[in-house]
Amino acid sequence: MKRMLKGLFPALLLLTLTCATAAAQERAQEMIARGNERYARGEYRSAVAEYERVTRAEGETYAQALYNIGVCRFELWQTEEAARAYRRAIEARGGRYPKASYALGVALEELKREPEAKAAYEQAAQSGYAPAHYKLGMLAARAGDEGRAAEYFREAIRRSKDKFPASHNNLGVMLARAGRLAEAEREFEAAVRQSDVPFEEAAGNLRLCRKLLAGPSQGGAASLKVASAADGFNR
Repeated sequence: MKRMLKGLFPALLLLTLTCATAAAQERAQEMIARGNERYARGEYRSAVAEYERVTRAEGETYAQALYNIGVCRFELWQTEEAARAYRRAIEARGGRYPKASYALGVALEELKREPEAKAAYEQAAQSGYAPAHYKLGMLAARAGDEGRAAEYFREAIRRSKDKFPASHNNLGVMLARAGRLAEAEREFEAAVRQSDVPFEEAAGNLRLCRKLLAGPSQGGAASLKVASAADGFNR
């Protein structure tokens, strides 16, 4: 009998620990849910208070809470604090948290720290995060490297699991400036078609592109407009 009980004790201990861990995870998810409700109501400070109740012991949920804190700080115009929260979220997931790396890049861009922002986007892009490729395309376009920008916009489209009209538009601009007007026209058409709301920049670019295809036009491809994608981090 003693030998049977001796073998049973580790199994009972493991079951107890598993139940305790599951209960802790459930509580952490409840805190996240309460924080999300407050965030949805625009109560960012009270949302942060809920997220901060999640402890490091909760692992993945802890990283999620840190990311959510960063989003709230960003909404409160506390951009430095947001960047710190995103960095901590990335660290909590062992350096692989594409959404947080992307958000960090957005915050760093706003802080005018472009080299650091680019590094954050590159980290997110390594995991195939489509919006990060888009942002890298925007940085390349601003730097005048239109060929590289086109590659990033094309990759953003390829990696996206959904429609990406802004990337189609901007790829079209890069192609048109390279003299590839027929390809550019197709991208502008895709941008207009995919957008759920009127996409004036893309529609205007499409009209101008067709004029250029028909013959020389005043202003030429230099008049085409690059668009900034709307995302969850724009205020």
